[in-house]
Amino acid sequence: MPVASRPTTTKSDACPGGRNGQAPPHRATHGEDRQAVTHISVIPDDRFATICKDGSMSDTNDTSIPVEEFLKHMPYGMGGMNEKLGVELLYISAERVEGRMPVAGNEQPMGLLHGGASIALAETLGSVGSAIHAMANGGVAVGVDINATHHRAATSGYVHAVATAIHRGRTSAAYEIVITNDEGKRVCTSRITCAIVPADRFA
Repeated sequence: MPVASRPTTTKSDACPGGRNGQAPPHRATHGEDRQAVTHISVIPDDRFATICKDGSMSDTNDTSIPVEEFLKHMPYGMGGMNEKLGVELLYISAERVEGRMPVAGNEQPMGLLHGGASIALAETLGSVGSAIHAMANGGVAVGVDINATHHRAATSGYVHAVATAIHRGRTSAAYEIVITNDEGKRVCTSRITCAIVPADRFA
């Protein structure tokens, strides 16, 4: 499991169905009743403000959002890549996003976890956080840069990722993503920057 400890969230600041009673991990699937997150862009929806019980998406508080409810507002679902990778979202907020991905099926020719799969996992989580931040401000998050350092190989089980915001501004958002193996040892460290652009560009 991930080395990083999870932040404490109380019922007073969590959304219904969030970390306190949040739905089980979501694995990417297609279908009208279960859509997932696209890491390219998110079209803001006025109904999104009603996801949290207080109707707000605070820029300063780590307010968790029910994964299943968030996914209903994504226009194209997770997309084919994340479905094939088996990415699961465990916890989402503008400040922190957690997820995991199986090693099996994502190996390179030597039988090790493919570095590109780690980067795809990192971009997905960082972009989810950026999308939530952008939605709170009526914008759309678009990835512009990502880098990664691979520390050790993974050959079985799952890799677990935690994306933590390092900057959330009006025009950009940046996240550090730490990926660990089942023993909590670091596999990869990544950083992504997303531009926050006006939603009307995608109208």
